[in-house]
Amino acid sequence: MIYLDNASTTKPCPEAVSAVIDAVTDNFGNPSSLHRAGLNAQLAVDKARKIIAGSIGADVGEIYFTSGATESNNLALRGVMGAYGKRKNKIVVSAVEHASIEETVSALEKQGFEVVRISPREDGQFYAEDFINACDEKTCIISMMLVNNETGHILPVGETFKAVKKRYPEIVTHCDCVQGYMKLPVNVRTLNTDMLSLSGHKIHAVKGIGALYIKKGIRVVPTVTGGHQEKGIRSGTESVPLISAFGSAVEKYNLTIKERYEKVTGLKKHLLDRLSEIDGVSVNSPENASPYVVNISAGRRSEIMLHFMEQKEIYISSGSACSKGQQSGVLQQFGITRKNADSALRISMTAETTTQEIDIFAETLREGIEKIRG
Repeated sequence: MIYLDNASTTKPCPEAVSAVIDAVTDNFGNPSSLHRAGLNAQLAVDKARKIIAGSIGADVGEIYFTSGATESNNLALRGVMGAYGKRKNKIVVSAVEHASIEETVSALEKQGFEVVRISPREDGQFYAEDFINACDEKTCIISMMLVNNETGHILPVGETFKAVKKRYPEIVTHCDCVQGYMKLPVNVRTLNTDMLSLSGHKIHAVKGIGALYIKKGIRVVPTVTGGHQEKGIRSGTESVPLISAFGSAVEKYNLTIKERYEKVTGLKKHLLDRLSEIDGVSVNSPENASPYVVNISAGRRSEIMLHFMEQKEIYISSGSACSKGQQSGVLQQFGITRKNADSALRISMTAETTTQEIDIFAETLREGIEKIRG
């Protein structure tokens, strides 16, 4: 099997798997219980929280565990609008956000909140001034992803949020950092973000666990209530196995971000070199995109090419896995024609990807283009 769909999910690392097994078999207590088994479980949660907080330059008390980045994004937007929305009813977001952001702001829009979506300019790039100019005294929150999950575009989050805070200090800033975390250096102070969404299964942990950084002093109305876990921000018994796996994966990969980035940059160059040898292939990702995600068009319908690749045990995607193959409209926002969007393929790598795997993918793509007509 050649797995090139890491933007959808990653293979759990051995450390994460071991953490799950240990928590399921030995450290299975409820963190809220007052006996020793509960204390041991709470200590495991505390350890993971400390590791994750340290990885983004946050305080331990600013990390809240959720079921994943989708919940984190919902909590950030709905929670902030619930706290401040009565007097400030405007939301500013990029037009290429993940569905968990776009569908949430669309729902808020139907409730009467104003939503401004900022598109990239004709060159396919985002500019901080476009976001800044969209903000005003009525703006409650601005949300931008760090790395686009379909193309790898890197958005100017730090620059934008710094300027927004300078002009409108009360605006809450939020970053969906799912495709940037553990791939790019991420620090909440450098990004000037009040809130940051993270996901475990994108960084070699497991599915079902995420986190939301909430800067001290930012008020959030909970979207899940009940047992007052996570300081009342997110009720529900903490999943010690999943949280432990998340912390273990971060502990493993946090010290090698630069080295892995350089390796994947080399893999991307090799991939682009091989693709340049194939007639009819165009690259949709910009040169300065994250090397972990490469979006191309191959002149054949995406779904058909995906199944052809699958028969060869090569796994890629056509875009966001959350859209189940449906076009999100993100590629058109970046100026990709409808025809090229219909044939778009996303190749997403990790530092464990090999040049041999890329060579096999490229040859199989060439074969597929020759065999598939239209």
